[in-house]
Parts: sequence; C-alpha cells; structure tokens
Amino acid sequence: MDANCVRCQLCPHRCMLEDGKTGICRVRTNRNGILWSDSYGRISSIHSDPVEKKPLYHFFPGRSILSVGSVGCNLHCRFCQNCEISQVSPENATFLRVCSPADLVILACREEDNLGIAFTYNEPVIWSEFVLDVAMETRKHGKKNVLVTNGYINTLPLEELLEWTDAFSVDLKAFDDSFYRKITSSSLKPVLSTLQKIRASGKHLEIVNLLIPGLNDDPVRFEEMVKWIRDELGRETVLHLSAYYPRYLATEPPTPSSTLLVLSDIAHKFLEYIYTGNLPGEENTTICPGCKSRLVVRKGYHVFFQNTIKDGCCAVCGKLVFLNF
Repeated sequence: MDANCVRCQLCPHRCMLEDGKTGICRVRTNRNGILWSDSYGRISSIHSDPVEKKPLYHFFPGRSILSVGSVGCNLHCRFCQNCEISQVSPENATFLRVCSPADLVILACREEDNLGIAFTYNEPVIWSEFVLDVAMETRKHGKKNVLVTNGYINTLPLEELLEWTDAFSVDLKAFDDSFYRKITSSSLKPVLSTLQKIRASGKHLEIVNLLIPGLNDDPVRFEEMVKWIRDELGRETVLHLSAYYPRYLATEPPTPSSTLLVLSDIAHKFLEYIYTGNLPGEENTTICPGCKSRLVVRKGYHVFFQNTIKDGCCAVCGKLVFLNF
C-alpha cells in the first residue's frame, strides 16, 4: 500500500485514498499524504429563500434565509434532484465562484428579515470545514445556521457540526437498508444514528421522506418508519412527505398525490405534524395538537398566521408548537 495513503474519517464510507485519488464525494483528495477539501469556499448556488423551502416549518416560520451550496455528495442517489451540482467534481464545475466565510455572512446580514445561513443544494457534510468556518462567523453576528443533509456522517464530525448548527432538515430516504445500498450507494443505520444524535442534542430537527413509486412507498414499511420516528425521536417530530419526479438516472413515474394522502393518514396515527410537499397547489396547515387551533397556513411558500403565537406557543392553549420562533 502507498505510504502516503489517507483514510477519510468524515462519513461511513471511510474512503482509503492513495496519493492523488479523490473520495466517493468527489471533493476530498489526497495530495502527498494530506487530505484536502477541494470545494472549500467554492460556491455553486446562493439564494435568499423562505426558511419553509428547506423545508423547515417549525423553525422561525415566515423568515428568509441565505441558502448556499457547492458541488459533490457522499451519496449517489439515482433519483437525485440536484444532480447537476451533486454528481460533479469542482474541477468539472466551471460555474463555481469563490467566497470567504466573512463574504457570506455579510451577504446574509444585508438581506431584510434574514434568519441566517442554510447549507443546502448539495450535501453540506462533505465540505464541513468550510461550513464550520462560516457557522462560527454567522454566530458572531447573532444569526442561525441550518444544515439540509442526508445524515450520512460519522460521530466525531457530526458532534463538531452539532455545536454550531441550530436546525437540521434530514432526508430519511427509506426505512430499508437494501434501498439505501442499491439506490443511494450508502446504508441506513448511520442515518438513523445521526437522527438520534440530533434529537439528543436538543437542536431543531425536521425529517423529509421523498416517496418514489415502487421503491419506498410500501405502506407496511412506511408504518414501521413512522413508528420508529415516534419511539426514537418523539411524537412531535416534524415529517415532510415529498412527491418525486423523474430526475438523473431514475425512470419511475411521478408520485401520485393519492400516495402522499394515504401515507399521510398512516403517519398521523403516530406523529403530530405531517406535511406534504412538491405537489401543485399544495396547502399545509399547522394545527395545534393541544386545542386544534389553526396556527399557520402555508400556500406554497407563502405563510399566513391564523392565531397569535407567543414564544413558540399557541396563544389559545399555551401548547409549545414551534420549537424556535
């Protein structure tokens, strides 16, 4: 074996890299025995979004957040919705711009009603060095940090990110390890462990499940998943059920709205907050589980407050509904 071999310890792939080789994520390269982050500070996408677009529905609803992404991913999902940036390397992405952590925070602070910075579009875990540097700078300015992630990360780097991250939107792609291995080139167990650690940390957590016909929409397996969420993460864990459309290498037909409705009904037996997304004309309402008051109505990404919310609680009965507000 090459004496300059390096093993990346960032995610469960634990890539063993000979000199000059790059990991599965396409952005971490061994150069003379030193592991380099090739995407550090190199931005593919930057945009001010409603925080609901992450999606986060119970984290400062109605506020905007600066969304930032680079390239690469440590999963190779054949249905990837952002394949143009997630499945390429920095050297093949001529559209990248360079930004320092301070540059991004200045941009965020210029935005009216800005909440902070969300690391999204591609997998934020794989450029965690840059994410951490930005997150530390963000905190200095009293802003929040959000990670939109697949959750495929080892314990030590996750603990570093937990210290500086305020909210997580995590993709739980299926409750089936064979799906993870065949369709995403990863495995389920590390993602479940990440979810448990986020919940134990007390940081805000919402889960997204993209439903693909014939692959991860079996009602029996889905019920096992929502039971696990209830038992391991809590009944008030927010779950977003999202419709799939063919992208990248996937050829399955789009998710019928009826599938989301059926699985939403199942989920409501075990969890308090279920939302459906990626459907035309969608409307999602947050209902207080205590008194059933309508608190927030969302039409697309437009947010309408129906009742007073004080310190994240329903003003009618005092139930805590929004963990951060």
